[in-house]
Amino acid sequence: MTTGKEERGGMASSTTVYELRIYHVVPGKMEDLVARFRDHTMKLFTAHGIASVAYWTALDEPVKSSTFFYILEHPSLEAARANWKAFQDDPEWKRVKAKSEENGKLVEKVDSTFLTLTDFSPRLG
Repeated sequence: MTTGKEERGGMASSTTVYELRIYHVVPGKMEDLVARFRDHTMKLFTAHGIASVAYWTALDEPVKSSTFFYILEHPSLEAARANWKAFQDDPEWKRVKAKSEENGKLVEKVDSTFLTLTDFSPRLG
């Protein structure tokens, strides 16, 4: 029987997955996107069981004004998919997204990659 946790190299590991998301931002919309995350999205993520690990903007052009990076933590891949569906179906998210995009969309493309820690990685947390 599995419990979702295994011993690996003396440290407990779990089914936890991390999601690296890279947003390719519409020119001139970075401040609006950052404000949406700061003021709304992070709170909605928390309400849907999506844990924020960190958010980044680049220091150098050309990515500074066009790319937004963040990592989320999910209990499992299955939980990630369920939580994303619940988030995207949330009427409050739909309202926030629509209001923030009244003058055009903020993001041209999203790259999403699910990751698992290697057995030699320092643990996050």
